[in-house]
Amino acid sequence: MQPILALDGVSKSFAGVHALKNVSFDVRPGEVHALMGENGAGKSTLIKVMAGVHAPDSGDIRVNGEKVRFASPREARAAGIATVYQELLLFPELSVAENIFLGHAPRTTMNALDWTKMRNEARRLLDDLDSHDLDVDARVGSLSVANRQRVEIAKALSQDARVLIMDEPTAALADADARRLMDVVRRLRDRGVAIVYVSHRMPEIFALATRVTVLRDGAYVGTHDIGDITEAELVSMMVGRPVDQLFPKVDAEIGAPVLELRQVGYRDEVENASFTLRAGEIVGIAGLIGSGRTELALTIFGITPATSGEILLDGKPIAITSPKQARDLGIAYVPEDRGLQGLIKSQTIRENLSLALLDRISTATIVNRARESSLARELIKRFGIRARGPEQRVKQLSGGNQQKVVLAKWVATEPRVLIMDEPTRGIDVGAKAEIHALMSRLAGQGLAVLMISSELPEVLGMSDRVLVMNNGRIVAEFDRAQATPDSVGAAMMQTQDLAEVA
Repeated sequence: MQPILALDGVSKSFAGVHALKNVSFDVRPGEVHALMGENGAGKSTLIKVMAGVHAPDSGDIRVNGEKVRFASPREARAAGIATVYQELLLFPELSVAENIFLGHAPRTTMNALDWTKMRNEARRLLDDLDSHDLDVDARVGSLSVANRQRVEIAKALSQDARVLIMDEPTAALADADARRLMDVVRRLRDRGVAIVYVSHRMPEIFALATRVTVLRDGAYVGTHDIGDITEAELVSMMVGRPVDQLFPKVDAEIGAPVLELRQVGYRDEVENASFTLRAGEIVGIAGLIGSGRTELALTIFGITPATSGEILLDGKPIAITSPKQARDLGIAYVPEDRGLQGLIKSQTIRENLSLALLDRISTATIVNRARESSLARELIKRFGIRARGPEQRVKQLSGGNQQKVVLAKWVATEPRVLIMDEPTRGIDVGAKAEIHALMSRLAGQGLAVLMISSELPEVLGMSDRVLVMNNGRIVAEFDRAQATPDSVGAAMMQTQDLAEVA
């Protein structure tokens, strides 16, 4: 089948730096073609070339075999190419219908807006996406991320898009919303829409894609039918070196108990949580969204202090009523949303790395800049943070390097307990392996690690023991040998309490 969109030998440079080097790529009608690569591999630049945001320095773009050159995104849209970016381009104060038809709203014979036709057409488009629950008159700012994404897709389809480019469409979605979006992608594929699908999530790629193309350092690595390549081979193509495993778990010597919870609760969000965490041990917490995992972490860290039960450190009862107190006791917390809770992205790496210990590098209220800079340089080297230097803005870093900054910031406080909530969310596969290796190394140095993750392979691959939460309670416990996808998955879905498995 002839590609509907094809790029041949495309190159693009910015200020003398090659973002794309002789890249070829195509997508066919009724196909999901996955585009993969580490952060910085050139995916975003390639997307913007296809979308008409950037003009290539060299190479050809063809639509239905005809050579084209887009001078603007408007010209790309006129050729049937629409893009759903990770940062959704919607107006929150306008309605769903107004956003869908912004710039091309239907009009009456008197050239007035045809509100009835616009609402009806918006309704039809959303129904085609199995989004019957979306109100076309609802203000977009009041919608969830998942629903805003469906509005963005409907907006693309309202312009008769024959090629839909989706940039990390599930990165900010809960599992149930991600599955629903994948169903939408399948519906569009079956209707003959050509879909370019950019994602770091391997299960999605293997569930949806017909073919996969990999970029590395701005260069084309290769294209394969999805049935002809394994996950390990795909990872190797992306990172440029053999990757034996995504989860480089190193067995560490398990020491004495460090943290113990006895019947700990917080209002009705956490109930009767009891477990022990030992030095050198990685304990994973699995559970569905809303099962109480993050709420438990917030209680341990003093953000939402326990309302019942007892917390012990080194066998001694303690009361943790604030994050500062938790830090002073040797407990650190890497939060699930690094952008909102873990970093000040407009500030430099140096400023972010010192946030958790400003009182330790200051005299009165004056920060010792020399000590702060020295600390930043040391942590950048120790954690392999790829950056120009301590003065680079955090927002300019890739997701994986931003996560390393958050991790380094808290490890700099010299904790004994490290809580990691969704440690690899939204980062590429190469960076995931690096974060896992850092986690394993820290455990090997005697740190007690409590890891929360929505990715079951990550929980199973990195944990010495697995706890399962459901409805605010710990309902099962498995050691590493007993923790299988079936056993842990069954406990996650169980609605009744399960007996603890020894």
